[in-house]
Amino acid sequence: MQQLGRYKATAIALVIANAIPLIGVLFFSWSTFAIMALYWAENVIIGGVNVLKMITCAPDPDEVSLPNPSKAERADDFDTALASLGQSRTSLTAIHHASKLFFVPFFTIHYGMFCFVHGVFVLVLFGRDSGFLAQPSDPFDAVPQLGEQLLHGGMLLALISLGLSHLFSFVKNYLIGGEYRRITVPALMIQPYGRVVVMHLALLFGGFATVLMGSSVVALLILVVGKTVMDVHFHLREHRADEANRGDGFGQVETR
Repeated sequence: MQQLGRYKATAIALVIANAIPLIGVLFFSWSTFAIMALYWAENVIIGGVNVLKMITCAPDPDEVSLPNPSKAERADDFDTALASLGQSRTSLTAIHHASKLFFVPFFTIHYGMFCFVHGVFVLVLFGRDSGFLAQPSDPFDAVPQLGEQLLHGGMLLALISLGLSHLFSFVKNYLIGGEYRRITVPALMIQPYGRVVVMHLALLFGGFATVLMGSSVVALLILVVGKTVMDVHFHLREHRADEANRGDGFGQVETR
């Protein structure tokens, strides 16, 4: 309960942001495609926030959980290499910040490709049923068309709200809460994928179910509510993982 209290504000912000699609379904007849397009765009926001996390990440040897080099199971483990080479706070910091020159561009390209392919799937699988995509389109035209859908009325408001909720969590939990001191860039690079892959596999299956049910309001409401519950679950799980790392620093790095 104490952990929930610490992240209550950001969890509430996430629920409020997710409530806008509920309003869109109930009062503005948003289609399955509109909901799927919105959640695809949230993927892009999550990736952008993660890039900010990687850039501002500055692990403190007294707080971050680096593996003990003498007990490492894999010699190629990057965090183990950091621990082995970081014989002082200064050298550990320098090595970690230098690693951003590789990991930040790599994540941007890799995650960008993931979002691009996912966007094409959303447009092709759900766009035709909504009448938004009248005929087959070149994949490189698909994502811009998907972006156009998000600039219509309440869709833009919903997208901004989701973006603000993720930025609020970034500022409150990651920066002010000090999470940036307790995680490394390699860990951040893979962090979004667990949430995004599970979430959007569930959403794709849920989207198909709503289409089969004629995009009924009830089906869409179940889809949106289910996504909101999963969002809060992943949000709290991510920050509880940080709580588990708190105070479990490497403890063998000599401070100079």
